[in-house]
Amino acid sequence: MKGIICGSVGAALAVLGLALSPLCDAAYAQEGQIVDGIAAIVNGDVITYSQVRSLSAPREKVLSTQFRGEELVNKMKEIRMAALQDLIDRQLIIQAFKKESYQIPDHFVDERVHEIIRESFGGDRNTFIKTLEAQNYTLGEFKKMETERIIVQAMRSKNVKLQTIASPTKVDEYYRTHHDEFTTKEQVKLRLIMIPKHEESGNASVQKGMAEEILGKLSKGADFAGMAQIYSEDSARDRGGDWGWIERKTLAAPLEKVAFNLPVARISSIVE
Repeated sequence: MKGIICGSVGAALAVLGLALSPLCDAAYAQEGQIVDGIAAIVNGDVITYSQVRSLSAPREKVLSTQFRGEELVNKMKEIRMAALQDLIDRQLIIQAFKKESYQIPDHFVDERVHEIIRESFGGDRNTFIKTLEAQNYTLGEFKKMETERIIVQAMRSKNVKLQTIASPTKVDEYYRTHHDEFTTKEQVKLRLIMIPKHEESGNASVQKGMAEEILGKLSKGADFAGMAQIYSEDSARDRGGDWGWIERKTLAAPLEKVAFNLPVARISSIVE
């Protein structure tokens, strides 16, 4: 196998995706049309269709490989309704936490951000900031997301009732004794063009030449996703070679080594 990778190294940051429309059939049939609107209002806080779709997108990718037609549409509806309910539950937890005037100390979130930069970006803050910008987030928005995630995960992971948290001191203590729960595994956002060797047919040299030609076009500015749709021979071809977020020990060793060391938005050389 030969592959060319377009990598983006970083922690798993949520990305706003295509929206969920009340007319789920139409929305699914017209994936290229980006629509947004209000999916729910929770005591004044708005949940948008794009937030729902962002949460359901990973599962939808799996479903799209397993189902077709009306059955797929129905499955999509179920997944998106479940995602909406999860977002509503999450918002209720956050609202109740705030209503009781509980707080997550700012230094907790700052320490968490420093951990992400250190563990997922090799300590390079500039790369971290550029990754946020590429995903249309400001640092302030990311910190807000981390604060809310800490609140929700702490509550859900141990089935803790809100009234049992008496003060920020107890939140502090919980965080310190359950530190591992707030650690995100290192991941890469990966695009790949896969060119099989076809050694059994004696075309290995031809395939290698094709890979070199593709790499040359990419180096001159050709669109990676477009090239993947034309040339790649794997299951991610129709998605422009997008493999999504990949953790370590998921890829073959040569690919993993390149992917996890490739600078953001850079294209690798040919990987055997």
